[in-house]
Amino acid sequence: MTHTPVETVQQACKAGTAKQNLRIGNLFLRAFMGGLLIAAGAALASVCSTGIQTPGIRQLVLGCVFPIGLIAIVLTGMDLFTGDCMFVPLSILSSKTCKSPVNKIGYVWTLSYIGNLIGSLFWAYIMFMGPFQSGTDRGFEINNYGIAAIQIAVAKTLTYKSAGLIGWWSCFLKGIACNMLVNIAILLGITSKNTIGKIIGIWFPIMAFVSTGFEHSIANMYFIPVAMLLLYQHPNACESIGGLVQSNGGISVADFIVWNLAPATLGNIIGGAVFIGLVYYYIFKDDIHNLEKDSEDGKNKNKSEKKEKYVETIVK
Repeated sequence: MTHTPVETVQQACKAGTAKQNLRIGNLFLRAFMGGLLIAAGAALASVCSTGIQTPGIRQLVLGCVFPIGLIAIVLTGMDLFTGDCMFVPLSILSSKTCKSPVNKIGYVWTLSYIGNLIGSLFWAYIMFMGPFQSGTDRGFEINNYGIAAIQIAVAKTLTYKSAGLIGWWSCFLKGIACNMLVNIAILLGITSKNTIGKIIGIWFPIMAFVSTGFEHSIANMYFIPVAMLLLYQHPNACESIGGLVQSNGGISVADFIVWNLAPATLGNIIGGAVFIGLVYYYIFKDDIHNLEKDSEDGKNKNKSEKKEKYVETIVK
């Protein structure tokens, strides 16, 4: 069983309204878990793709494994900033009584972003202290999984930096495309009424964005900080990896924010809020209002019928 496209968008509107009404602590904890789960999927993808030399196959493996994070978020009701980029604008556009829309967007997006960041950093620290380093006769050394994690982070920061403004623009556009696919995945997850259908619906669009190499700001809150921790702990890794990371002397916080987090976040916002939220609302707004009107008419009819039956009972 599935929802129709109109019902799916209507459900997304209701989800956005529900998020606006969550208490600060509740929303923050959901966002923390959302960031942690996305990071867990990203870490698994990084580990599983380690050692694969063929670029296309490596990207496909990354894409096939990564979706576990978003699947877990959707099925357990946690919160993800990139999803909120669609949910909240949709709910505000569909509401006839919404007051202070800017405040509502700011409330949900800010808490979600901060919670996702902390959750992602927490998982990055676990991976840094655990799977990405191994005990040897020389002490605690970075292993192949850690080297692969650094290489992913270099591709997400220093390659853009080396290209200058064109690199920044490239990351921004990848952010737009990424969140279009992420929110299509979320809508497909809403469309299905059973767990297997939700998993399949979410899986393929997420696999597409990861395999293509688009930029997800929350996933990058894991990918890049874990590499920064490894490079700080093992500065000699710069020499063994070589290339951009050696010439740049590592990855700085400024590199992370300027050349990835800022453009990816802005792109994610536009991709989710404009290309999915605004576009889908415009396409289905009349149908949604008709659906709501029919639902309201049905409720009024039921109330009227119950009242008539009650009166008949009293008369008898």
